[in-house]
Amino acid sequence: MSRAEVVAETTRPVSPLWTFGLLRNELTTTFRRWRTLALLAVLAGVPVLVGIAVKIETGDGSSAGGGGGGGGPAFISQITNNGLFLVFTALAATLPFFLPMAIGVVAGDAIAGEANAGTLRYLLVSPAGRSRLLLTKYATVVLFCLAATLVVAVSALTVGALLFPLGDLTTISGTHISFAEGLGRALLIALVVAASLIGVAALGLFVSTLTNSGIAAMATTVGLLITVQILDQIPQLHALQPYFFSHYWLSFADLMREPVYWDDLAKNLGLQALYAAVFGSAAWARFTTKDITA
Repeated sequence: MSRAEVVAETTRPVSPLWTFGLLRNELTTTFRRWRTLALLAVLAGVPVLVGIAVKIETGDGSSAGGGGGGGGPAFISQITNNGLFLVFTALAATLPFFLPMAIGVVAGDAIAGEANAGTLRYLLVSPAGRSRLLLTKYATVVLFCLAATLVVAVSALTVGALLFPLGDLTTISGTHISFAEGLGRALLIALVVAASLIGVAALGLFVSTLTNSGIAAMATTVGLLITVQILDQIPQLHALQPYFFSHYWLSFADLMREPVYWDDLAKNLGLQALYAAVFGSAAWARFTTKDITA
């Protein structure tokens, strides 16, 4: 950027309404992209496939999954009794890969995609400012986290209602809760899953500030996600695994206990906040000092 552009960026006043307009524009642009719509379609399709597979498997009266235990995937054994369990199963199935991959693609493209398209410099010439623009980009990715999670949950609830009965639920602890309370817990679980992705969002945004290639940023972010997932499964790294952002992802299953176990949930949310703070700060430090040429 030229000296005149930098001066204009730092001296031009910006109203809160203009900031809201910038966020609205970012959200509109993000959710209108065919890539974003394709990602949401894939996420919505996962519960459909799981529901149909369970329906076919249990068509002869047998039970699905064979499950037991308290982990997220064990919810699959309860789907035939109550379609609401498809929400928990779908979130457990998409959280390890599909959801973070979608977040990584959107976050990785946030800054690098603008630079690659040649629009980043023009955004900064307008009265956005680097910090304000970066914060708007991150807010957009976080809202996408919420939207993607809700797409999975709503799709699963719809398919579960169509293919299986609905009613009172039996928790992992063996107690019974009403359908209304189960629906409330499903919403809470969806919010927890969305919050579990804010660390990935910050990581992707940081990677996006390091390059002018959107494809490279997306590939790097997804590659890091896969690497961390693999490392989290190696027994020899058990001392480090509690610090991996994916380690406590499936702790949302504890919300289906009676009483709720909060220890791992609190560790998960605290770890995500730490990752968001560290990589968000790194993204800010990089972006505010970066020479913008595109």
